[in-house]
Amino acid sequence: MVDDKLLKKTDLQKIAREGGKIYAEITDQYYPKETGKFLAIEIETKKVYLGQSSAEVLNKVRQHHPQKVFYVVKIGFEAAETFRYPSWYQLSDKIFLQSPN
Repeated sequence: MVDDKLLKKTDLQKIAREGGKIYAEITDQYYPKETGKFLAIEIETKKVYLGQSSAEVLNKVRQHHPQKVFYVVKIGFEAAETFRYPSWYQLSDKIFLQSPN
């Protein structure tokens, strides 16, 4: 399981900046047809995962990057819903999920 040590060494501001840039570049590929779905972006590889729910997208991304913190956005919304799976961190208007191992 990912612990607080990972979050302490993770630059959440960088994830917000880079994730936001990546999302801005690809928004047209997903909006409006995927409105309401969730995107998780791994900022180093720029790999994007799409899911119907926050839990689904987190499960998908966790399979490939179990020790990472991700940029997650709900397509067509300013902020993703507030949830805990397995934990959430609010920064700016986006929610960042940490993947359990």
